[in-house]
Amino acid sequence: MRVYVPATVAMLRALNSDGELAAVGNTAFALTPALRESYATGGDEELEYAAMLDAARASLRLLNAESADELAAFARRAVVSADVDGAVLRPDLDYSVVKLAGPIPLKVIAAIHLDTEDAEAAVRAAAAVVDAADLGDPDAEFVLGDAEDHELAWYAPQELPFLLELL
Repeated sequence: MRVYVPATVAMLRALNSDGELAAVGNTAFALTPALRESYATGGDEELEYAAMLDAARASLRLLNAESADELAAFARRAVVSADVDGAVLRPDLDYSVVKLAGPIPLKVIAAIHLDTEDAEAAVRAAAAVVDAADLGDPDAEFVLGDAEDHELAWYAPQELPFLLELL
């Protein structure tokens, strides 16, 4: 199953050094039957993208939980896509949520998605209000939309060391 794991730059650094990614709470996102049923139309590619966007929003929550110094230095959403076995569907948490069996080894990672530098101000602002946006605050939703207007850049797993050097 292709999963999308919300991450931060600090988590990407750990992936690079440890050779595996430990998802917070073993939580990831995927194209699940519940996600498919929640959309009236859309092919697999569009629904996979929706799952990735769910992971990108979860990345904002992880950024909000980081230290102020870490957020000031690396305000970028990160999503790691991987092909894993043993993911358990959790529609009780949300349509696209899955629970992973454990850490994800680098060898099964398909891609790394990361905001570019031009998104940092919008991401920093969105990380501060993501919870309020989830609760329906229209001003917070507007701020969140500014961050979500930025597309995540795509990187091959073997580019990770070089990507981290450039940050």
